[in-house]
Amino acid sequence: MKELRDLIARNLAGSGEAMPSVCSAHPDVVAASVLLAEEWDVPLLIEATSNQVNQFGGYTGMRPADFIAFVNGVCVAHGVDPSRVRFGGDHLGPQAWRNEPAESAMAKARTLVAAYVSAGFTKIHLDCSEGCLGEPAQVGDMVSAARAAELARVCEDAARNPDALSYMFGTEVPPPGGARVEQGEAAITPTAPASARATIEAHRAAFAGLGLGDSAWRRAVGLVVQPGLEFAPDHVHRFDLATSDQLSPVLAGHQGLAFEAHSTDYQLPAVYPDLAERHFAVLKVGPALTYAYRQAIYALDAVAGWAAAASDRTTVSDVMEALMLEAPGNWTKHYQGDEDRLRLLRHFSYADRIRYYWTQTRAQAAVDALLGSLKSRDMPRPLLEQYFAAPVLARAETLGQSTPDKARALIYAQIQEALVPYFACYGRAA
Repeated sequence: MKELRDLIARNLAGSGEAMPSVCSAHPDVVAASVLLAEEWDVPLLIEATSNQVNQFGGYTGMRPADFIAFVNGVCVAHGVDPSRVRFGGDHLGPQAWRNEPAESAMAKARTLVAAYVSAGFTKIHLDCSEGCLGEPAQVGDMVSAARAAELARVCEDAARNPDALSYMFGTEVPPPGGARVEQGEAAITPTAPASARATIEAHRAAFAGLGLGDSAWRRAVGLVVQPGLEFAPDHVHRFDLATSDQLSPVLAGHQGLAFEAHSTDYQLPAVYPDLAERHFAVLKVGPALTYAYRQAIYALDAVAGWAAAASDRTTVSDVMEALMLEAPGNWTKHYQGDEDRLRLLRHFSYADRIRYYWTQTRAQAAVDALLGSLKSRDMPRPLLEQYFAAPVLARAETLGQSTPDKARALIYAQIQEALVPYFACYGRAA
């Protein structure tokens, strides 16, 4: 991915730029993101995870080629050239099958990465950090690096143009979707410089040991480390801007290698340029965007309650509560507490496990009914001000010029406001 490597080179030279990575398969999140990239006139990196999208369909029902077609379709529907989007694969490795023995999980991982690369994904996160059946929860550098190199070789063989690929790697990888339920704030500690150095060396040696050559290793451009930030169901572990930069010196002597930060959702706006200055050239965001989507839907539901005030009206939150109770597998391992607390977390949580339910037929029908009802309703500005912040309303007015559906414009605006702090340090070179 040439744009990424060029940005990393500028970042390492001190430009203070960082590329946001949108990790979501929600159509409204994708639409809001591509429209913001069009506004800023920058390429947009969109990533799919191995749980979302894989050779078996993942929880979205999409294979890698399907995901690219889906995003391209969203672009076309909104008048955005699909060539603006770059595609990345996140947490590609045995992670989705870690309950199986390593041999079978890695066999599926090999098929997975080949499918991603063949479909046209060019940014590949080689994540072999989590153990498989019978192994520790987190494997060490040697095992992780050996597996990552094995998958890199598959990618090299599957690529029509291997030089288009960029690899991200690392063993101190935050878990997908935020901290585990048992992790408190005290569990979030930055990667130690010695650990980062050992990880780089282990992966370099593993690449060389498989005969991948210097060209393949030069495509390994991003080291995933823990900068000292995270989010959990009910709190955000804030990045401490006062901490000294201990990790940047690790990059000395490794030309073209920068850091990638996961779980950057919900941080204060000042954090993102600070991370960029510390050579975190890729900043991942995902749950914060579907969280913003849920905020907008629930706000519009409240607006509709005032505008339509029907006593027998079923709210979107009622539908979502029923769906989450009927199929609790997507949230039970992530939330703890009594019934009242669990009810609140199901809807209002930074982990945003509700995002797994929006694509279900009943959820889509409820949202469509809500938006359809608002098309014929008066939504006076004072009513909207009760539920939407002023910057969101201002952005929605601008979006309304190309998105005649006022309610949809508000949804996109809410999502974009969560993305703007990322684009602010991305657009430094624009």
